[in-house]
Amino acid sequence: MKNGKKNMNDKLKLKGHMKAFMRWPLILSALLIVLNILVYCVSVKAGLVVSAGVLIYVGIAVVVLRCHRPFIVNELIAFANQYDSLEKRILEELALPYAIMDMNGRMIWSNKVFAELTGKDQFYKKNISTIFPDVTADKLPVADKKEISEISTQFGEKIYRVSMQRVELGEIVAGSETLENTDKNVSLIAMYMYDDTELKEYIKKNEDNKLVVALAYLDNYEEALESVEDVRRSLLIALIDRKITKYFSNFDGLVKKLEKDKYFLIMRQSSLDTLKEQRFHILDEVKTVNIGNEMAITLSIGVGLNAATYIQNYEYSRIAIEMALGRGGDQVVIKNGNNITYYGGKTQQMEKATRVKARVKAQALKEFMSTKDRVVVMGHKITDVDALGAGIGIYRAGKTLGKPVHIVVNDPTKSIRPLIAEYTNNSEYEPSMFVDSAQAKDLIDNNTVVVVVDTNRPSYTECEELLYMTKTVVVLDHHRRGSEVIENAVLSYVEPYASSACEMVAEILQYFSDDLRIRNIEADCLYAGIVIDTNNFTTRAGVRTFEAAAFLRRSGADVTRVRKLLRDDLKSYQARADAVRTAHIYRNCFAISTCPSENLDSPTVVGAQAANELLNIAGVKASFVLTQYNNEIYISARAIDEINVQVMMEKMGGGGHMNIAGAQVKASPDEVERMLKDITDQEYQEEKIKRK
Repeated sequence: MKNGKKNMNDKLKLKGHMKAFMRWPLILSALLIVLNILVYCVSVKAGLVVSAGVLIYVGIAVVVLRCHRPFIVNELIAFANQYDSLEKRILEELALPYAIMDMNGRMIWSNKVFAELTGKDQFYKKNISTIFPDVTADKLPVADKKEISEISTQFGEKIYRVSMQRVELGEIVAGSETLENTDKNVSLIAMYMYDDTELKEYIKKNEDNKLVVALAYLDNYEEALESVEDVRRSLLIALIDRKITKYFSNFDGLVKKLEKDKYFLIMRQSSLDTLKEQRFHILDEVKTVNIGNEMAITLSIGVGLNAATYIQNYEYSRIAIEMALGRGGDQVVIKNGNNITYYGGKTQQMEKATRVKARVKAQALKEFMSTKDRVVVMGHKITDVDALGAGIGIYRAGKTLGKPVHIVVNDPTKSIRPLIAEYTNNSEYEPSMFVDSAQAKDLIDNNTVVVVVDTNRPSYTECEELLYMTKTVVVLDHHRRGSEVIENAVLSYVEPYASSACEMVAEILQYFSDDLRIRNIEADCLYAGIVIDTNNFTTRAGVRTFEAAAFLRRSGADVTRVRKLLRDDLKSYQARADAVRTAHIYRNCFAISTCPSENLDSPTVVGAQAANELLNIAGVKASFVLTQYNNEIYISARAIDEINVQVMMEKMGGGGHMNIAGAQVKASPDEVERMLKDITDQEYQEEKIKRK
């Protein structure tokens, strides 16, 4: 036993000031010996006397040092133990929940408050995630990455802010003045918990009480009034006003009528959350107002919130209402900072009977072209027949003004090559009529007008850089607006009711100039664009669609010639048939298939054609065809009337129309199909709830 204590005391080494303090007798003995030598130099007798005293002192010092050192060390250990006990008691009695874990999150020790809070023993040895599921391994502080990690978690009825700090034991021991030779590679995690329940409640109350600004517009006010007798029009207006005012008043909202068909709304953010949960059924309630009007009135709402100022909130609401109207109306668009959310949009936009807007836009386009030296036209990536036909129409408009016009087409697909060949092999058209992106960049300057057709998304254009190389950008498109739009356009003509961009351009050409004459092959391209986008006038073909087609027929478009230009080859036909053959029906109403892309020049076009074919199957409400092309999955979505495929495709980063839409996703076919099924499940459940 004694030998054990002796060995332990020998192994336990002192350092620093304590080490120097324990060695002072030996240091003093050395000084006395030096003094004794000096005394010998003066007197031998005196030196002998001093030597005797030094020997006695050294002997006593050695005995004291050897005999009392273990007792001193033991006293130090006892003091350290008492200090440690005091420190531990302070931690145990600390009002703040506190715990210690290893680097893997396994519990080592916790104080009394932590144990009482969690209901676990102070020496609970399981992983912290068994108590707080939110505290996962990836949330723990990691060496050389993050020293402190904080997360918010709910335990019971309270919300806690959990702070975890990595503690290196080696650093603590290195600063010790008492002990040495301890492993410095050991780390632990100290965990503190702060009760943020009250703070979160105050933050929630503050968020709920924030004011939200909204604008509400009646989409088809004039058209609906025309379908009602004169004496009943005031009653219809009064009923609509009452319906809107009463609805928002129930949610503590303030309604102020700005114009005959426009309303200004203010409400709390908590009220907006409730409206979101109810999915804004005011859209359906307004449609029920009927006093003999043949046309149901639809409502669009734009909401702005969480801006720095109320003025900015109003700007957000203005942008949101423009997007709602640009997407066809009958919907709610919420702009929360940079995030945009859509609700509704289940109704097909009514076709406008008047073409006043087309005439006004045509004159504005003419003015912009007249003041510039050059015109550059571009459509979307993988240019299709509609984009090419619209580009040809703008080409003719520019040539009528005597301007050089260039159409940007980077990689012509097989579907448009026969159409392009009509111009490249014709001596009446200059070789520079079609250019690629690099050539277009060399041509463009501030005296150039860039006309974008068949898309309103900058990232979808053939060359996005062209949009920022000139100050004059014009957008002509028939797709509903999304969160991504060309913002620097001096003229934006977006009409979702239109069947195609070719239809819009055909209308513009009728009002552009009296001396404008469309050539036969140009009329063929415009007519072909309408034929393709309407699926031979069976989809989204309105009165103005046939009027545009009639104008093009009078201008020289030949149906037989167009049909020959649009014929498929055998491989494309077989691929389309294979996509239809391998399709499976999901949820008894969604047709999903994959189109083979091997040995096909334009697989995305074939996929779109297959999606159209699948709608001919009885019971199919919507069809989705997946095509792998350029390391991406292209989705072609089609619907007849009940399903809004545009909203579904927007959830996958795409867009389009209510019954014709698409998306591009960088993922495997299986992953895309799984994502698509999740979205269709949501749509299926919403339709099921709506029927109830």
